[in-house]
Amino acid sequence: MTFVRMTLALSCLLAAACAPTLPRSDGFTLLPLDDLSAFRPAAANWRIAGGAAQDPADPRRLAASAGRGVLVNLPGEAARDNLFTRLEHGDAEWELDFMVPQGSNSGVYLQGRYEVQILDSWGVAAPTHTDVGGIYERWDEARPEGARGYEGYAPRVNAARAPGAWQHFRIVFQAPRFDAQGRKTADARFVRVELNGVLVQEDAPVTGPTRAAAFDDERAVGPLMLQGDHGPVAYRNVRFRPL
Repeated sequence: MTFVRMTLALSCLLAAACAPTLPRSDGFTLLPLDDLSAFRPAAANWRIAGGAAQDPADPRRLAASAGRGVLVNLPGEAARDNLFTRLEHGDAEWELDFMVPQGSNSGVYLQGRYEVQILDSWGVAAPTHTDVGGIYERWDEARPEGARGYEGYAPRVNAARAPGAWQHFRIVFQAPRFDAQGRKTADARFVRVELNGVLVQEDAPVTGPTRAAAFDDERAVGPLMLQGDHGPVAYRNVRFRPL
């Protein structure tokens, strides 16, 4: 058993509440979306549905249908919380489908700290780190005005599909390294990010948590976080494998 697998198993035992998962022959584990048991307690903006689509009456909203298999975030004034997996990961490969309506904004945070941006970027000619597939910038209020944001990575190309269309991420992530005294010896790194089968990031280091991360520190393992405080977003076929 590798160190990462041992760490993952230990974190589940310590949590005493590992959700059921569905191992596959290719080494991936599929997060079940029959209910929210794969996630930490969730606010009312998150729900399980049978399907999701851009609302024909309002293209900036999502319409969810009854059933199971799709995770939907519908933020509102009453609830707009982020969602965290119960499992915690180190080096890992994640794959997931996502869909946003017109103008919506969200993000996937590896270890709850390092964001791959989700945005309706359809038709953007010159994408930046704020567009889908970008690695979001870090932020430091102590820096001078105009320089507080730094270190973001724009996607190499804009591979975005139209709002309302399902899209696919493949993310290969290397966790930060620490010595026996807990001192960091290597930064976290996005080894590879593919959007809809197109390479948009390769070998992108991040020296610390990106803006709006759930945690200010860095650790060897952490949960996957799905951003819930911005716009509507839906997910399906969320799966991972430790590396």
